Amino acid sequence: MFVESFHNVPLCRGFLIGGRLYSSIGLMQKQSPTRSFLLTLLWLINQHLLVHLGTADQVSSKMSITKTPFGTTKEGEAVDVFTLRNANGLTAKVLTYGAIIYSFEAPDQSGRFANVTANCESLIDYQQRSPCFGALIGRYANRIAGAKFTLDGQEISLPKNAGANHIHGGVRGFNNRVWTAQEVRREDAVGLKLTYASKDGEEGYPGTLNCTVLYELNNRNEWKMEYSAQTDKPTVVNLSNHAYWNLAGTQSGTVLDHILTLNAETYLAADDSLIPTGSILSVEGTPLDFRTPHAIGERMDRITDKQFGGGYDHCFVLNHQKLGDLTFCAKVKDPKSGRTMELLTTEPGVQLFTANFASGAFTGPNGYRYPKHLGLCLETQHFPDSPNHAGFPSTILRPGQNYHAVTIHRFGVEAPKQPGT
Repeated sequence: MFVESFHNVPLCRGFLIGGRLYSSIGLMQKQSPTRSFLLTLLWLINQHLLVHLGTADQVSSKMSITKTPFGTTKEGEAVDVFTLRNANGLTAKVLTYGAIIYSFEAPDQSGRFANVTANCESLIDYQQRSPCFGALIGRYANRIAGAKFTLDGQEISLPKNAGANHIHGGVRGFNNRVWTAQEVRREDAVGLKLTYASKDGEEGYPGTLNCTVLYELNNRNEWKMEYSAQTDKPTVVNLSNHAYWNLAGTQSGTVLDHILTLNAETYLAADDSLIPTGSILSVEGTPLDFRTPHAIGERMDRITDKQFGGGYDHCFVLNHQKLGDLTFCAKVKDPKSGRTMELLTTEPGVQLFTANFASGAFTGPNGYRYPKHLGLCLETQHFPDSPNHAGFPSTILRPGQNYHAVTIHRFGVEAPKQPGT
């Protein structure tokens, strides 16, 4: 509960009851004994809120946005890092390069803050060797078979950057572009509006696409990502974020003991190139059944197909009452720290990826060598290869239409269960 809920109460000068302003205990004493008692009680509650929560202005003053230089790209473009902090101390750092979530600090059950999303140490590392840590992915997240699709009778060819296929928007996707940033301040949130204009023909995609993502951190400890885009020619769009979450702390080891719940009864079958076959299968009786909570590493040894790299890299079909409604997607809990993260999204699918790289393939700040399964990605998105599957939710965007998608991460803490509870 925050003091903004009491916006009708002028905390320092008095308070409103039934539309009347009472500004002192002396005024209370002029009322009947019962009314005086009630007013005194309300005054005491008022003072308690003042001491423990502060005024609305004080709460607002605890929120902040700051901007500092982060470096210059090899193309000569300046990159900044914005630090967003809410009234509870949760802190997100965002780069204008790739609209990257550089870090996200959240408290554990003892109130200790730690960064819970994997990152690189420097801008050059992001440009030369990053598995899309924290990046916004576009123009099309995930894979497109054969690096081509047909749109309105015309075959569109894209760069082949995943064997014979196309992935994550091409050789230089949105994760490798510098975005324009604008600070956003609200009564109970701070945010950053990032925009990028993808030119007609960029990475083979038709149409100039004007893209916006609004990152917002509110005082309910929610991290909101709201995407929108408009085009001047028919095109395809599928935007997502590629954060690698480790709620124990990004340099604490693997996420194999994290507890995951997914709101999905089915998933997309994939071939040996991780291209959807078109079949949608039940999770029942498989290691992909997270309808009830399971440790991520609990059944991983049952995933034996080589294309999955010894872990999860699957697209799940989320349960929606209506396509496009904001619905529960997933919950993750670290049993050691007690940190939790819930996801809600308007997207039809989520790609669960458990960072199935070889240990030491990537490094973070202070030379930390990330282990295999360093984090988990929950990439909310439309399905991979949708442009080549008429039965999948469409990713086609036409002039005059507005692409819009929302994903919310809700952070919390749960104490560990005591024996016998």
